[in-house]
Amino acid sequence: MPTAKKTKPKPKAKPVPPPDLSGVFESKTFLAKVGAGRTILEFPAATAVFAQGDPADAVYYIHGGKVKLTVVSSQGKEAIIAILTTGDFFGEGCLAGQLKRMATAVAMTGCKLARVEKPEMIRVLQAEPIFSELFLRYLLSRNIRIEEDLIDQLFNSSEKRLARVLLLLAHFGKEGTPELVVPRVSQEMLAGIIGTTRARVNFFMNKFRRLGFIDYNGGLHVHSSLLNVILHD
Repeated sequence: MPTAKKTKPKPKAKPVPPPDLSGVFESKTFLAKVGAGRTILEFPAATAVFAQGDPADAVYYIHGGKVKLTVVSSQGKEAIIAILTTGDFFGEGCLAGQLKRMATAVAMTGCKLARVEKPEMIRVLQAEPIFSELFLRYLLSRNIRIEEDLIDQLFNSSEKRLARVLLLLAHFGKEGTPELVVPRVSQEMLAGIIGTTRARVNFFMNKFRRLGFIDYNGGLHVHSSLLNVILHD
C-alpha cells in the first residue's frame, strides 16, 4: 500500500509593516502651527481681518468660525460677495499678482485663522504636492460655487436665493453634520447677499417659519425641508 506523501507546511505570510508616514507632508499640521511666515490669529465677532485697499500680502485659512467678504463701490454701496467657513481659504488673490485687497474680510463669529505670508505660501505650493492638491481642490470648488451663485442670481427668484443662502450657512450639502443653528445673521445682511430688500427677506422668513422650514428657538434653526423651496418649480 503506497504511503501518503507528507506535505510541507506553507510558510506563514509575514505581516506587512505599515507605511512610513514620517516624511509625508501634513497640510492641516502645516496650517495649524506657527512657523516661518505663518501665524495663528484669533478675531472676535465683527472684527475686520483686512480692509478693501489694504496691501495683499498673505493668504488666510479658517480653522473655526465664519468670515464675510464685502466690497464697497465708489458710490458707497456695499455688497456681500461671500460667506466663508471652517476649511476655507481667502485672500488668495495675492498669489495672482493682486497688490491691494479687492474686498473687506470681517469675522462674523469668533474666528481662529492661519495667516500664511505670500512668499511662504508660494514656497510650500511649489515644494509640497499634497498641499498643492488641497489648495487646488479648494480653488476649483470655490469656482464652482461662484458659478452657482451667478446662475442663482440670474435665474432664480429671491425666495429661492434666500433658501439657498440659509442652507449654505447651515452647511447642508457639505461634508460633516449640518449646523441646524445658523450664527446670527441680520435680515439686512441676507438682503445684501441675495440682492433684494429687507422687507422681502422678512416676508419670506415668516413664510418659511410658518411652513416649518425654519424656527427661531434660541437661534435660527434651518431644517432640511427647506430644500423643498429650491427643488419646487
